[in-house]
Formats: sequence, C-alpha cells, structure tokens
Amino acid sequence: MAGVLVDAGFLIALLSRRDRHHSWAAAQLPRLALPWQTCEAGLSEAFHLLGSRGRPALAALLRRGAVVAAFHLADEQGRVLDLMQKYADVPMSLADACLVRMCETVADPIIFTTDADFRVYRRHGRQVIPCRTPY
Repeated sequence: MAGVLVDAGFLIALLSRRDRHHSWAAAQLPRLALPWQTCEAGLSEAFHLLGSRGRPALAALLRRGAVVAAFHLADEQGRVLDLMQKYADVPMSLADACLVRMCETVADPIIFTTDADFRVYRRHGRQVIPCRTPY
C-alpha cells in the first residue's frame, strides 16, 4: 500500500492498550507498509491525548521513521482552511483537514482512522476518501 496515512486516533488506539479500538488497530499492522504518513497537527493531537504514559512509544515510532510528518501546512494553508470551512458543521479539525488534503496529493492513499467523520469528508470535492475504520 503506497500511501498509508494515519490519524491521531489510529496512533492512540495502537499505542494505548486501554483504548477501545486497540485490538482493531493492532490487527491492521500487517496491512501497513512503512513509513506511515501523517501531519504535524495529528502528531500534536496524538502526543497530547496519549499523555505521559504513551508519549515515549509515539516518539519511538518517529525516531525509527515508522511515522513521518509528510505535510507542510504553509504550502497548503488555503486548501486546508477551505476544507475546514466546508465541513464546519461536522466540525472538521485542523488535523482532519490536513489529512484530507494529504489524501488529495498522495498516490494511492488510504487513511487508517478511528474517526467516522472520514466517511463524510470528500477529497477533490466529490470522491469518497479511502479509509479503514473499526466501524
């Protein structure tokens, strides 16, 4: 799978055995070619929500290069803000908007997420976002 994108929810589920989706996230590992791509907003969210117990594991994934921040918000700011405005009723977070934009620019993308909102979002205006969720 060329364009494996992961969101904060997936990373949290994978790294926290207490997360209700941990078993699902762990079962996805054989499908996930490395490196997994994400955005800095998603990493910030994951670090915050994992707390002090989970931060070392996420840092280890980053140090190994298994997870990479592969998005430059300054280059995509207009499109990201447009997406957030379009989906304001959901509401769409900055991290979600960055991942949707990444999905528009990565070859053969698939997002691994625990966020059902990715079933609502569209890439390039109308296209369903390829994603795997526990739902």
